[in-house]
Amino acid sequence: MTTFAIGDTDFLLDGRPHRVIAGALHYFRIHPDHWADRIRKARLMGLNTIETYVAWNAHEPVRGEWDATGWNDLGRFLDLIAAEGMHAIVRPGPYICAEWHNGGLPVWLTSTPGIGLRRSEPQYVEAVSTYLRRVYEIVAPRQIDRGGNVVLVQIENEYGAYGSDHDYLRTLTELTRACDITVPLTTVDQPEPHMLAAGTLPHLHTTGSFGSRATERLATLREHQPTGPLMCSEFWDGWFDWWGGVHHTTDAAASATELDALLAAGASVNIYMLHGGSNFGTTNGANDKGRYAPIITSYDYDAPLDESGHPTEKYHAFREVIARYAPVPDEVPSARPVAPALSVPLRGTGDWLPTSTEAGAERAGGSTPPTFEDLGQLGPLVRYDIPLPAEAFGDAGTAVLSFTEVRDLAWIAVDGAPIGRLQRALHERSLPIPRGSLLTVLVEDQGRVNYEIRLGEAKGVVGPVTLGGHELSGWSAQAVDLATVAAGIPDGSEQPTAGRIGLAGTFDLDEPTDLFLDTDAWSKGYAFVNGFFLGRYWRNGPQRTLYVPAPATRAGANEIVVVELEHVIEPVAAFVAEPDLGHREE
Repeated sequence: MTTFAIGDTDFLLDGRPHRVIAGALHYFRIHPDHWADRIRKARLMGLNTIETYVAWNAHEPVRGEWDATGWNDLGRFLDLIAAEGMHAIVRPGPYICAEWHNGGLPVWLTSTPGIGLRRSEPQYVEAVSTYLRRVYEIVAPRQIDRGGNVVLVQIENEYGAYGSDHDYLRTLTELTRACDITVPLTTVDQPEPHMLAAGTLPHLHTTGSFGSRATERLATLREHQPTGPLMCSEFWDGWFDWWGGVHHTTDAAASATELDALLAAGASVNIYMLHGGSNFGTTNGANDKGRYAPIITSYDYDAPLDESGHPTEKYHAFREVIARYAPVPDEVPSARPVAPALSVPLRGTGDWLPTSTEAGAERAGGSTPPTFEDLGQLGPLVRYDIPLPAEAFGDAGTAVLSFTEVRDLAWIAVDGAPIGRLQRALHERSLPIPRGSLLTVLVEDQGRVNYEIRLGEAKGVVGPVTLGGHELSGWSAQAVDLATVAAGIPDGSEQPTAGRIGLAGTFDLDEPTDLFLDTDAWSKGYAFVNGFFLGRYWRNGPQRTLYVPAPATRAGANEIVVVELEHVIEPVAAFVAEPDLGHREE
C-alpha cells in the first residue's frame, strides 16, 4: 500500500521525503475532451501533481439534482491524472472563490431564507454535509492509500479572510474524516498573521497563497506552521481580468524567480493557475470592493498554458526552474498553431426578446419586483414590465424613474422605445423617462460576486422602484431562456444592425479545430457555435476574442449564433488567427 503523510519537515511518500510540485486545472473550465491534453502538458512541464477545486454549483445548480457526468465527471478527471502517472489534490470548498460565479456556492443555497453562510448555522451545515458526502464518494476510493492518486484534501478555502468560526472548520474536518478521507488535510490562507490564525485548526496542515516575496511569506507561514513541510498551495503566477479593465500579465522571468525562491527554500508548490481555461456560458464571477467588477469570459490568467492550452513564455521559464529541483521530461509541447481565419456573413432577425404576454411571464402584484431568485432564474436575463401611471408625470412630459438598486445592468424602454441604460458598475440608479403607457426593464446578471460579504446577494431589480416619487406596483416578470432564444434565431434574409437583434451564419471546416472569434464588430451579448455557449462579449473590453474549443466544432458545416443586446457595427463573424485579450497592463 502506497502512503502519503506529513513529516517533521517534508511530505512523506512511502516514508521518503517528497516535494509536491503541482499546477491548478479546473475541470469545469476546460472542455472534457481537452482534459487529457492539459494534464499531459502539466507533466511535461515537470509537475508531479494536479490540483483542482470542485464547483458545487456546477454539480448541483438545482437542489437535489446532483450531476457528476460529462463536464462534471470529477472521477474521470482524477482517473486521467492517475493515467498520466500524477498525483491529485482536491479542494472541495464548499466555497472556492476562483472568480467563479457565487464562489462555487449554489444560488438555491445562498438564497435560502435565514441561512448563515460559511459558519456553524444548521441549514448551511446540513446542505454542506450532503454536498461533501457526494464529493467524497468520488474521492475516497481514489486516495493514494487505496491504490489511487489523491494525496491531499483541503478544508474550506482561505477561510481566515472571511471568518473565524473554528467550530465550523471542526465540523467540516470531522465530516471529512467520517467520509473515509484518510490523506492529510490542509487549509490555505494568505500569509497574514490574523488570517493564518483564523483560518485553520491545530491538527490541519496550514499552507499559504501568494505570488511574490516568497522568502518573506514562507517565514511568516513557518511562524504559524512550526513543523511539517512548507507549501504555497496557490502560487499566483498571473491574475484575472474584469470588463472595463486591462489585460493583466506578469513578467515571466520575475514569476520564475519567485518560483525558484520557493523551491530553493525546500517548499512544495501549487501553481495557480497552470492553465486557467474559460468561463464558458455565464459562469464568470465578480468582485465588489466598493465598485462592482464582473469577470470576463476568458480565464487565461496569463498562465503557463494559455486559454487554448498551449505553452507560453512562462511555461518554458517555469520548466527551466523546475528542472533544477526535479526530473523534467525531454519532450516539450509544440507551440500554438495559427488558427483558421475566415469571415462569415450573418443574417437573422430583429428583436429576439420574448414579449411579456408569452408563456412564462409571472405576476408580482406588490411594490417590489421579483428577483432572479424569486423566479428561479439561473440564466443571465429577466424582463420586467409594468403599466405607467399617468399621475406620476403630472403636467410634465417626463418623470424621473428611480431604482433602489439594479443588479447588474438594465436597459429601459417605454412603449417599446429604448430610453437608456443603467449600470451597477457606475452606481447608476435613475434616469428621466418620457410619458408613456408601459415600462419595460431588461436586466442582466453580469456575474455573481465570488468574494466576501456579497456572496449570495439577490439579482435583478432589487427593492422598490419610484416614478416621479410615486412607488410603482403591479410588476410582471419573465425569465428569459437564452438557450431557447439562441436556438430560435434563423439564418434568415435580413441583416439588421440596430437594437436587440439575433444573427446567425454558417461556415465550413475541414476538421474540428480551435478557433478565435473576433467580437469587435458587436457591442454586447452572447455567442454560440453549434449550440455550444461560448460566453459573453462586450466592447467595454479588454477581451476582444472568444475561444472556440475544437470539440465544439466539426468537419463540414458549422453554425454560429449571436444574441446581441444593443447593436452591431457590422453583421459579420470574423475568426482570427490569434487570440486578443486586450491591452496589457503596463
